[in-house]
Amino acid sequence: MDIIFYPDKDSVNAAMNADEPLMALIADDGGHMIISELDEGFEHHILLSKAGFDSRSIDRYFRIIFDREGADWTFVCPEGHSKEQYYRDGMTAITKGLGLIGIDAPVNIPERYLRLTENM
Repeated sequence: MDIIFYPDKDSVNAAMNADEPLMALIADDGGHMIISELDEGFEHHILLSKAGFDSRSIDRYFRIIFDREGADWTFVCPEGHSKEQYYRDGMTAITKGLGLIGIDAPVNIPERYLRLTENM
C-alpha cells in the first residue's frame, strides 16, 4: 500500500508526534492511503481533491479520523455493496493502513453510523 502524505510527510509526522487528530482515506482496493492533519483535509472529498484525486470518488475510500488512542470509521456502505463484505474489507484495510504508520489502535464506528451496520 502506497502512503500519500498531504501536504507532506514532515507535516503529517509532526502532527502524529503531537498526537493531533489525523484523517486517512484508504482506497477500497488497498492500493494507497492518503493521510493529512484533520484541519488540513477537513472532509474526505476535499482531501481527495487536494491530493490530486477525483473528489467524486469518495465511495472508493474508507474514511477514518484517528490518533494514537483510536480510529473512528465513518461507516457508510456504498450502494451495490454487501454491508458484511464492506465491513470486513474496511476493517482489514484500515487495520493494515494504520499498522503501516505504526498505529495500533481500536477501530470504532461512531454511534450515528452504527444504524448502518444493523442486520449484519
